[in-house]
Amino acid sequence: MKRLAAAVAVLAVTTLAAACGSSPSASSAENRQVRLGYFPNITHATALYGIEKDLYAKSLGVPVTTSTFNAGPAAIEAVFSGAVDATYIGPNPAINAWEKSKGKAINIVAGAASGGVFLVVKPEINSVEDLKGKKIATPQLGNTQDVALRHWLLEKGIKTDTKGGGEVSIVPQENSQTLQTFATGDIDGAWVPEPFASRLVIESKGKILQDERELWPGKQFVITHLIVRQEWAKANPDLLKKLVEAHVQSTQEINADPDAAGRGRQRLRPEADRQAAQARGAGQRVQEHHLHQRPDRLLAHRQRGPRREGRSAQARRPQRHLRPEDPQRGPGRQGPAVDQGQVT
Repeated sequence: MKRLAAAVAVLAVTTLAAACGSSPSASSAENRQVRLGYFPNITHATALYGIEKDLYAKSLGVPVTTSTFNAGPAAIEAVFSGAVDATYIGPNPAINAWEKSKGKAINIVAGAASGGVFLVVKPEINSVEDLKGKKIATPQLGNTQDVALRHWLLEKGIKTDTKGGGEVSIVPQENSQTLQTFATGDIDGAWVPEPFASRLVIESKGKILQDERELWPGKQFVITHLIVRQEWAKANPDLLKKLVEAHVQSTQEINADPDAAGRGRQRLRPEADRQAAQARGAGQRVQEHHLHQRPDRLLAHRQRGPRREGRSAQARRPQRHLRPEDPQRGPGRQGPAVDQGQVT
């Protein structure tokens, strides 16, 4: 609890510093609201649970509207256009946004989760060599899983390109479409987050070829964090502070009572929870991917690492495949998860 209190205090200071500039009066009191983005993925459980429990609206005290995205590049487009004020997102699109805007568009204010990403393939595929000539899906060109897959293949000596060519054809598509194309045999595998990885195993008899955790020191890597538009943050420092407080509260409650968190999300994500229940009784390896069974698979946390945004952006150039062992891949990846707990 002492570590938790200290982390909350540090977060409050860093987010206020990031937002320094305008006072709340800079925004019209009558029109103030918060537009929050997230993905309908288990790796965004902090957002799913917080929205389900109305934590954001209660903390912020202003209307909260939400938008969902399939992957990071689409979320970043919404940030750049001013359609959302804050969003949960993966590291690579956030770093790209920082670099593209020369550090003027976004701030990374908190970590959210670590882990929960897998390469699922057809049963007959047993090795990296077996992937040659096959089609593998990712959520979107340039999103975090897309970059991770391309780099992993490159490290194995397998060539790809952004047009679907090369020794392995990478096919960016929405996760819901991947469920269908894998079932019909139009693709041979997918590098995707939960719950889609487990659904590919359960519904279409896929198998896990690679757990991305195994590519990282300590088996931890940032999969989700919270970013805000700098313009909004500077105009609304009080709302930014309350947004981070709601984020921390959601994380605390998930970690303190994972079973209760799961019941809350069952109303929001009935299909995902139904599949998780099937997995627990299936006797398959997939049951390890649900946190009721293995709490170390996906960690809820909110560390972002001190001043990581600029150094990460500087370290990364467009089209560079970031190394799994590279601590600069995502802001907040380097520190251990705080108050580790279960997220499904």
